[in-house]
Amino acid sequence: MVAGLVLALIAGSLVSLQNIFNNRVNEKTGSWSTTTLVLGMGFVASFVMSLAVEGKGTFDIQNMEPWYWISGMIGVGVVICLVQATRLLGATFAISIVMTSQLGFALLWDSLGWLGLEKVPFTGNQLIGVLVIVGGILVFKLGGKQEQQETA
Repeated sequence: MVAGLVLALIAGSLVSLQNIFNNRVNEKTGSWSTTTLVLGMGFVASFVMSLAVEGKGTFDIQNMEPWYWISGMIGVGVVICLVQATRLLGATFAISIVMTSQLGFALLWDSLGWLGLEKVPFTGNQLIGVLVIVGGILVFKLGGKQEQQETA
């Protein structure tokens, strides 16, 4: 469990870091160029690492459902939307909303057993957890505006 927690923390930090880098690239080139660069570099890095770690297993894809292949296209939407959200909202607010959205949709998909996931019963505690996070985002965002108005 500790390893899972550490990996999740690392993933969260990497998503935030990538978002900042993507936003800087977007300022110089534009959204579609940023997406092409990010996903293209990601493909090259993933492919090389896969060959190094899995060897020929990289090409063992016959048991995969064909609709799983759309994941890469979903990545295009992720990068485009996140770059634009960061530009419009700022990094912290955009990432807060993205993480809350991820949690909410993961809860929905788990609860309904969609996409081949094992169905997990929905509980009030899960709903309260998501609402607390949403409340935290609102306090964070509204609290910042109130301080700005007081200093002005």
